[in-house]
Amino acid sequence: MASTSVSSMILFIAAMLVAASVAGTLVTSVGDVSGSIDARSADAAQTIDTEIDVISDPGSDAVYDESSTTVTLLVKNTGNGRLSADPSKPDVLVDGQYITASDRSLTVVSGSEWRSGDVVRLELNVDLDPGEHRVVVIINGDREVFEFYV
Repeated sequence: MASTSVSSMILFIAAMLVAASVAGTLVTSVGDVSGSIDARSADAAQTIDTEIDVISDPGSDAVYDESSTTVTLLVKNTGNGRLSADPSKPDVLVDGQYITASDRSLTVVSGSEWRSGDVVRLELNVDLDPGEHRVVVIINGDREVFEFYV
């Protein structure tokens, strides 16, 4: 009779140890998943709040200055959030070629922060041949395409 209680006690202790280790693993996994969901939701919210529009006139002579080989675009923040005015933040492609941060500048037209409704002047140092050209501006997942002729 005593041997039955001892073996039952050993099995009970073993079951408790297994249950505790499983519970510890689950708590860690749930914490990791929760942190991942929080990070992804913050990124998704930023992407949803981001929207830009190139408001330059594609027929204007002000878009491309042949003497300085500079493309100048006016880009408006039409989203709900504030965007970074750092020239390295937007990805810019001209005719499929990536324009590095050293070959571009970004200046807020009025003020120092690129808030909703504000416009920035994006200047790209690129030599273009006569003809049709395409500029793609991507920031926080929002993509805007601007086509013009030189």
